[in-house]
Amino acid sequence: MKLDSSKYPLLALIDDPSQLRQLPQSKLSSLSNELRAYLLDSVSQSSGHLASGLGTVELTVALHYVYHTPQDRLVWDVGHQAYPHKILTGRRDQMHTIRQKDGLHPFPYRGESEYDTFSVGHSSTSISAALAMAIAAEKEAKGRKTVAVIGDGAMTAGMAFEAMNHAGDIKSDMLVILNDNEMSISENVGALNTHFAKILSGSFYTNIREGSKKLLSGVPPVKELAGRMEEHLKGMIIPGTFFEELGFNYIGPIDGHDVDALVDTLRNMRNLKGPQLLHVKTQKGKGYKPAEADPIGYHGVPKFDPSENSLPKSKPSKPTFSKVFGDWLCDMAEQDPSLMAITPAMREGSGMVRFSKEYPEQYFDVAIAEQHAVTLGAGFACEGLNPVVAIYSSFLQRAYDQLIHDVALQNLPVLFAIDRAGVVGADGETHQGAYDLSFMRCIPNLVIMTPSDLNECRQMLYTGHLLQQPAAVRYPRGSAGDAQVEQTMTQLEIGKANLVRNGEQLAILNFGTLLDNARDVAQQLNATLVDMRFVKPLDTKLLDQLVNTHSHFVTLEDNAIAGGAGSAVSEYFSEHGYLKAVKHIGLPDEFIKHGSQEEIHAELGLSSEALTQQITAWLKH
Repeated sequence: MKLDSSKYPLLALIDDPSQLRQLPQSKLSSLSNELRAYLLDSVSQSSGHLASGLGTVELTVALHYVYHTPQDRLVWDVGHQAYPHKILTGRRDQMHTIRQKDGLHPFPYRGESEYDTFSVGHSSTSISAALAMAIAAEKEAKGRKTVAVIGDGAMTAGMAFEAMNHAGDIKSDMLVILNDNEMSISENVGALNTHFAKILSGSFYTNIREGSKKLLSGVPPVKELAGRMEEHLKGMIIPGTFFEELGFNYIGPIDGHDVDALVDTLRNMRNLKGPQLLHVKTQKGKGYKPAEADPIGYHGVPKFDPSENSLPKSKPSKPTFSKVFGDWLCDMAEQDPSLMAITPAMREGSGMVRFSKEYPEQYFDVAIAEQHAVTLGAGFACEGLNPVVAIYSSFLQRAYDQLIHDVALQNLPVLFAIDRAGVVGADGETHQGAYDLSFMRCIPNLVIMTPSDLNECRQMLYTGHLLQQPAAVRYPRGSAGDAQVEQTMTQLEIGKANLVRNGEQLAILNFGTLLDNARDVAQQLNATLVDMRFVKPLDTKLLDQLVNTHSHFVTLEDNAIAGGAGSAVSEYFSEHGYLKAVKHIGLPDEFIKHGSQEEIHAELGLSSEALTQQITAWLKH
């Protein structure tokens, strides 16, 4: 999409940050306005993340203006807020392709641009990566600077504090920018804090501070008194004592939408020694009233008309797995006052809004802290409560040790409702739920269920909730199947598959929501079709029966083939000496790129037509 230079005269001049740095500082405010307008224009036409980027426009302009990127390293956390960064770093005219198949990556990606110094998508990695880059810069000794930009939400994760604790200990030169968009600041407070930020980051204050330390270094009592005075003075002015205790020099908070103040402060901080933290206050959705009023709703948006001041109403569709889970959670809590629902900051995405309002005493949002979420569930189970941990597949990866050590090892009855399993879509490589069956299948004591439709999901959640051992129900984004969701909850027999269709010679063993595709294939090839439902334990009785009447087996799953559900079948056949031809179909041994679920399934050969072709070709050979 070619930029209209008459509409964006300053932005049209910038194909990379070196051209941005040629502008006089007096032009940066106008440039920021153009950048914000272009971001709104492009995302409204392509879909994508909006509110976060609108809030970081001035900060992005200031960072690329003051720091010599890409020589200086700029590390974004998660990357929802990095759209302005992409626009300023040579990808402006490709923004209409973002999150679309073969288009720009949804997050910073090293393979896409030299300005993307670290590939991201999950939270709270920026400080660790930036610290390593700062250490490398010291060894290189060429004056390279390092900056990490992290949001206040991402700062709730333990990994961020682990990195800060290390950085404060080894005293490498680096800047952490805390992008705080949760609380607004009034104009007078903002102006006052901007004034203090300039003073505290300036050479006069810094020289006095460091000079006083050297002067008083030989007089311990006086030095201690001076240190306390500095701490108390700064404590009265700014809320930075906590970060100071971690070894960071704290500056701020500063108005993150005052580009001149940001530039002045960053210039002062660029050459400061040791770890620095700049606290920046921003507003999600800044500059677009609907997004300011509803930053959650405008976090990720479909295509829309900005002049309408509202997002288009979605067409009526089938209920989603997330909705089925949320409804089940409320229905189950009505029966079970011991149910405790836990989410690591994914209330909306996991379908828990209704539950959080109706059962607030049983609802726990632990912020972006997946490890804590899982162990909190384990602690609840120790006390006779019935915990349900709602978590995305790609986020459960972050709590793997807790899943093994704190839950499964103690055989505690924690139910994991694993959303976004399998191919997720536009968020791409970092969010595909491709590995959960593989990394869970090897864990003792854990029952693993793969519903093929919405009703099966509800019944499996109920079944897992009643078990006196760890259980996992994994389901994809969106919907699947045409089965009506039964309000009556029925406990399923553990490890019992469902024979969908009888055929000859070929048996298709389906795990999960590709069942409809498999049904079409089975009809065309006159194959037996089984909805396996349980990955662990397998229905070995049915497998024993099928071995006697079938010569060829195909396993089908929306999970990595390596170590997945199909591997469990082959392991069982091998252990019992069943010499059968087995073909595993699932996700290949590669990171799955972004695109719609339908596009990716088709490209990977998981559509009905593609499945029929590859199975037919396999049978011939």
